[in-house]
Amino acid sequence: MTRAETESMIRVDQAGEFGATRIYAGQLAVLGNRVEAARSVARMAAQEERHRQVFDRLIAERRVRPTLLGPIWDRAGFLLGAATALISPEAAMACTAAIETEIDLHYAEQLEQLGTSDPELSETIAEFQAEEVEHRATAIAEGAERAPGYPLLSAAIRFGCRAAIGLSKRI
Repeated sequence: MTRAETESMIRVDQAGEFGATRIYAGQLAVLGNRVEAARSVARMAAQEERHRQVFDRLIAERRVRPTLLGPIWDRAGFLLGAATALISPEAAMACTAAIETEIDLHYAEQLEQLGTSDPELSETIAEFQAEEVEHRATAIAEGAERAPGYPLLSAAIRFGCRAAIGLSKRI
């Protein structure tokens, strides 16, 4: 792994975890604490906040330039979270399931690329990947697949997630 490749990984992962915190903030702004799903969202949001803090630390310690798209991910994440929660609690869970599906694949790819070149980063990614898989399982258990238009909603969110990953690696 080159330094540039490792920096790109840290940059995109920090951006993704930041985006996740904003999605959950949007969902919680709409859901409040009125529905069971809100308690799950709050638990997942706390984990994503911890993930973001770890990547913020890695950005600072390793002097990695963060993505320039942060302001966009701030607003887009909040709007995505709020919009899906406005549709229904199941749609909010569909959003989580779709994103976590892509993040699981993304983290798996990173772990393969890293190999044994950066044990600290590999350990962090593996730990967070396991938590993201738990988030997806929670979302499915809480009705993600019952969301209105689930196949289309899921496909659109997954596409957006892949696009955000690609852009944040570079910009």
